[in-house]
Amino acid sequence: MVSSAAVATPRIVGSDVSGEDRLRPLIDPFDLDATEERFRTALEAETTDAGRAEVLTQLARMQLARGRFDAAQSLLGEADRLAGDTGVARARVLLEGGRVTRKTQGDAAAVPLLVRAYDEALAAGEYFIAADAAHSCALAGDMVLWTERGLEVAERFEAAAYWKGTLLENLGEWQYDRAEYEDSLASFRASLEAREQDGRNPELREYSRFGVARALRALGRPREAVPLLEQTVEWVEASGREWSEAQLFREELAAASGMAGSDD
Repeated sequence: MVSSAAVATPRIVGSDVSGEDRLRPLIDPFDLDATEERFRTALEAETTDAGRAEVLTQLARMQLARGRFDAAQSLLGEADRLAGDTGVARARVLLEGGRVTRKTQGDAAAVPLLVRAYDEALAAGEYFIAADAAHSCALAGDMVLWTERGLEVAERFEAAAYWKGTLLENLGEWQYDRAEYEDSLASFRASLEAREQDGRNPELREYSRFGVARALRALGRPREAVPLLEQTVEWVEASGREWSEAQLFREELAAASGMAGSDD
C-alpha cells in the first residue's frame, strides 16, 4: 500500500499474548471531563506504582488535549518517578512525553522519545501501544518508514489491529497533501475497509470515507465522490454529534456536487 521503496523493519518476535490497551476504553474524545474523571477513579483503584504511573500518563494526555502543557508535563514527571523498570509504564511515559514534546518543541525533538516508546512497547509485548507509537512516529518523522512498521505490527498482532485504519488514513492525508492522488485514494480505501471491519469509532470510519471521496474529486471523478459524501453527511446528521469535521464534509459534498453538475 505504501508507494515507496521497501523499508527495513525491526524484527518482531513472539506471539500476541497481551490484549489491547487496558486504559483505552476509558477515553471518550467527545467528553474530556468524563474521561478525566474516569482516569482519576482508576488512579485511586491502582495498587502498584507502575499502575499509577500508567494512569498518570493518560491524565497527562487529557491535559495535553486541553492545551495545558505545563500540567501535562508535571503529571508525566510524577509518572516517570513511579514507573520504575516496568516496560508498559515506561512505554507510556515515553509515548505521552513524545506527544507533549511534539506540541511544545516540534517534531524533531519528539521523534527520539516516540521511537523509544515503540521499542519499549515491543519489548514488553504491548503491541497496541507499539502501533500507537509507530503512528505517532509517522506523524512526527518518516511517514513511509513508520507507516510500514506500524502496519507490520497491526497486521501481525490482533491486539494492534485497531491502528491499521489510522495508519493508512494518515498516509492517505500525507499523500494527498503531496498531490499523490492515486496513492492517496488507495490508502484511504484501505483505511475505510479496515475501519468497516473493526466497527469501532464510526467517526473515524466516516473520515476515511471522506478521504476516499476527496481523492476521487481531486482525480476528476466527482460523480463517484458524491454518494460517499452524502452517506457521510447523513451519518453525521443522524449521530447527533456536531464534531469539528462536519462542516468540512458538507463543504466537500457541495464542491463535488457542483463539479458533477457542471459535467452535465
